[in-house]
Amino acid sequence: MNQGTEKPGTSLQVVDIEGTNFYVDVSRFQLIEMFDSKNIIPFHKMEDYGDCYRFDYNKTIKNIPEYPNRRDTEIEIPEFVVLDPGGMAKKYKLSIEEVKNKTDFDFMVDQKEFDLRVNQGRLPTIDIAGHIFYVDMRMDKLRPKDDFLSNGIGFEEIDPYFSDERNTYLIPYDPKKHEFRELDYDNLLKIPKDLIAVEFPFQQVLDPVGWNRQNGWDLKQDLKHIGVKGHFTAQVVDWKQTYIVAIINTNLERRKEEKKEIKIEPKKGKGRKM
Repeated sequence: MNQGTEKPGTSLQVVDIEGTNFYVDVSRFQLIEMFDSKNIIPFHKMEDYGDCYRFDYNKTIKNIPEYPNRRDTEIEIPEFVVLDPGGMAKKYKLSIEEVKNKTDFDFMVDQKEFDLRVNQGRLPTIDIAGHIFYVDMRMDKLRPKDDFLSNGIGFEEIDPYFSDERNTYLIPYDPKKHEFRELDYDNLLKIPKDLIAVEFPFQQVLDPVGWNRQNGWDLKQDLKHIGVKGHFTAQVVDWKQTYIVAIINTNLERRKEEKKEIKIEPKKGKGRKM
């Protein structure tokens, strides 16, 4: 990879990756092919190695391949503060000298939230239907504030309710007891009135610092991709927009079929006496 050139008439830096020029776009943290603006290498697809980023590059598609191939080349690029210090200075309203004394982590991660979590030990919180829960990775649960009778919401028990596609949990929740409540899906015939459906992010997103600590990893790992937030709000989802509608319909159809299959045996007559 070669760097140092600049797009004529602009302040965008240009890097050469295996013979193809890419603009360095610090506004969105991505690389844009010079002669094909639709071909973009986004930051979220790069692997973070602290002071540099790496990714597999396919010369045919001029991008990161969906599936690894032995003909791909591993590319390493420096941080964006190195690739385009001028662009970073303009974006964050700092001098170039100030930018050179910082890292991408300083800009991409909320430093105040990081300090509160790491140095002051403040746990992230999440509002679920009006009640505050602590994201307690040590106890492996969402722990309700000021409710010691509640079991809370254990991450292990809601694991089956995680969606890889959405990277969220969608669970049945008891707003009175502040707990997760398992449903009897085999006998579910109507939408539950005492429960609501709530959706919230995966635990790594809720508390990436705690996640890293629990797994014995560097506390900063993946924070540039995930970010650090101190508070979240769960989304209340209409039951009619969830998977249980199909389950209820299936159960109702099964009940109908079962009733049809029930055969009433004819009464035995006494017959004519001989």
